[in-house]
Parts: sequence; structure tokens; C-alpha cells
Amino acid sequence: MDNKQRNRILALLFIGVFMGALDIGIVGPALPAIKSFFAVNERIVSWIFAIYILFFMIGTPLMAKLSDMYGRRTIYVIDILLFAIGSIITAFSFSFEMLLLGRAIQGFGAGGIFPVASAFIGDTFPPEKRGSALGIIGSVFGLSAVFGPILGGLLLSYGWQWLFIINIPIAMVIIATSFYILPKTKRKWVSDFDWYGTIVLGILVTALAFGVNQIDTNHFTESLKSLYVWPFLLTAAALLPVLWKVEKHAEDPVVQINLLKNREVKIATGISIGSGLSQVAIVFLPSFAVTALALSTSTASLMVLPLVLAMAISAPLVGRLLDKWGSKRVMFTGSLILVAGLFILSFFAYSFYIFILSGIIMGLGLITIIGAPLRYIMLSESPPQYRASGQALININASAGQLIGGALVGGIIASKGGSYAGYELAYIVVGIAAVAMLILTFGLKNRYEQLKTMKGNSKN
Repeated sequence: MDNKQRNRILALLFIGVFMGALDIGIVGPALPAIKSFFAVNERIVSWIFAIYILFFMIGTPLMAKLSDMYGRRTIYVIDILLFAIGSIITAFSFSFEMLLLGRAIQGFGAGGIFPVASAFIGDTFPPEKRGSALGIIGSVFGLSAVFGPILGGLLLSYGWQWLFIINIPIAMVIIATSFYILPKTKRKWVSDFDWYGTIVLGILVTALAFGVNQIDTNHFTESLKSLYVWPFLLTAAALLPVLWKVEKHAEDPVVQINLLKNREVKIATGISIGSGLSQVAIVFLPSFAVTALALSTSTASLMVLPLVLAMAISAPLVGRLLDKWGSKRVMFTGSLILVAGLFILSFFAYSFYIFILSGIIMGLGLITIIGAPLRYIMLSESPPQYRASGQALININASAGQLIGGALVGGIIASKGGSYAGYELAYIVVGIAAVAMLILTFGLKNRYEQLKTMKGNSKN
């Protein structure tokens, strides 16, 4: 396969991943309109995000496993098709329950888009070029955070439904061109499907997502005692060892826990949980700006731009550095930058210019842990038949980190009455998590060892 063919594949994968990532940010501006249209309260409308994340977490390992079994192109097209169907149902919903059904289908499809796209890169790009390709794909996180709210605001003037209708023609183009651009992969092997593992995983993720969503961060301690919270969190915790045991004895587990025997994979999955927690720093940045700088809500929302622009611009560079340095040096440097940005923000957020500078520094650090490097590690360590499943491990751990981190940070802020001291303490805690990730990077393989492993897996 020549570079021209690879670039066409990369462009198509980029559009699909960008569409899925954009949908997360584009919905924000529409929430007041959707709330008014269906006459629902704040707690209920929050399920627009929660149900998307829930089914994203379920779809990620399931669709990744199916792509390992039945071929990448088939499952990638199905993922895009599911996303389009979900968009249609959401756009033309006549009840809030129907809208949630559409969001669930969207999330399920999007859950498969991300790991399958990364696995495609492992299949089609040689080891020495994978970092650059993953870096380009990784830039969607910053770009979608920038353009999502802007595009959402523009389309909202025509009606909130257009935020979802716009996905339909894009998805149709991706599906049509996939059959011409993406290489066809044959079934490598098919075994009995892991239904037990899928059911346990589904219940675990549902319990975790529901329990976390019901936590009231304004009354964090009290809400943990609620029957809508602690039984579900306890169920999720109790099912974790059950899932491990079921998958350990499964012939072909949907969650490929055998990969966790690898020391490098253990470190990467640990970092991925921390990466999800660190992403929470982006979510609370506007409200921190309101408290620390006395800005209006609309102006404070713009304080995220330096961070996400830094992520978008630096992502391709991070990818090229991966090919040159390997993941250990890149992630160590990035984690160190992230730690510096978080602690600078924690102690000096009262200064407008330092607030902006710390956002840029945090963006440069975040992209090294939520973008290409972790995916690069999993492509290096996963045999070809488990590439998508390896990517799914990263995604599901990062999503769990986001859920837990959101509740933790929100609880810390609420415990101090939403004051400056609460935000300061919350960002110190996230900074400590970043320090833990920094320490973990010392255990990663160097560039030479990583290339040796990658080439050995490619031959297998």
C-alpha cells in the first residue's frame, strides 16, 4: 500500500472520528432549547449526555471485538450507520424518551468508531509512521472542542434538530466512500461470542453511569447516601471482580483482559484512567473563571479556547515526536507539562493572563495523554487480531475516569461552597493524579524496545 492510499484512508477515518467527537461538544448549546421543547428539568436533561456516555462505554469493547472477529471495514461502516440512525431518531423525536433512544444508539455507534479507526491505522501504516497518523486523528479532540460549540450555536438558529440532521449526509458520504477507500479485511477467526461477559459489562457500566449521574455535587456527601446512588455504585464495584472472573474463563472475552498480563499494557491502562480524570479539568474551567476572575458566563466559556487550541495545534507534532522518540519520552514530557499547568492554575488563577497561560500549558500536556501516545502503546503491544480490543481498553478506562473524576471534582468544589478555595483544591487533586501518571511513565519501554515489540507483533 503506497502513501497516497494510506492518506486517503487516514482522511476518511479522520472525518468519521471527528463527526463522533463533534457530537459531544455540539450538543451543549442546544440544551436550553431541548429542555424547553420537551418541558423537562435540569436533572432529566442531563441524561442527554449520560446515556450517550453509557452506551459509548458499552459499544466500545463490543464493536472493537466484532471488528477483530469480522473485519474492520464492515464494523466501521456499521458504526457509522448506527450513528446516523441515532441522529435521525434524535432529530425527529416527538418525546424525550425517543430522544434518549436516539442518543443511546448514537453513543453505541460512536463507541466503536474510535477504537476501530485506531486499529485500522495499525493495520495499514508501518510502525515508523503510526505515530504521525495517530497524531492527526488525535487532533480531533481539540478541533471538536473548538468548533463544536461554534457550529452548535450557528445551527441552533434553525432549530436544535439541525444539530443532529447535519450528521446524516456526512455519515452517508463516509459509508459510500468506505467501500472504495477502506481495504476489505477477511474474517481471521470466529469463535463463540462472549455473551456472559457482554451482559456483566453492560450491567456494570449501567450501574456506574446511573449512580454517578445521580450524585448531587452541591450536596455530595448527602447524595451518596441516596438509594439512587450508593446501591448502584456498590453494584458496579461488586461486578468488577465478577467481570474479571468471567472474562478470564471465556474462550474469546469481549474485554481482552489477557492483554493486561503485559506490563506495558497495565501501565497504559492505569494512565488512561488518570487521563479521563484529567479531562475533567476542561469541564470545570469556565466555572473556575467565573469564580476566580469575576467574568460573565458567556465570557468565561471562551477561557477554554487557549487550552483546546493548544491541543488541536500540537496533536500532529506529538504524533511526529512519537515516531522519533517513542511514547515514553513523549508521555513523560507531556505529563510534566500537565502537572506544571495544573499547579500554576491552582495557585495563580486570580490573574487573567496566568489563567490563559496555564490553559495553554495544560492543553500541551493533555494531548500527550488523551491523544496518540496511549493508542500508540496499545498498537505496539497488541497482536493484530486484538488491535481494536486493545484500543477499547484505553477508551473504556478513560470513560470510567471521566465519570468518577467529574463526581470527585464536583464534590470537592461543592464541599467548599463553590468558592475559589474549592476550585483551587479540586485542581490540586487533579494535579496529584497527573503526578501519579508522570511516575507511571518511568515504567514504559524506550523507543528501541517499543519498535522491536511492534515489528514482532506485525510479523505474527
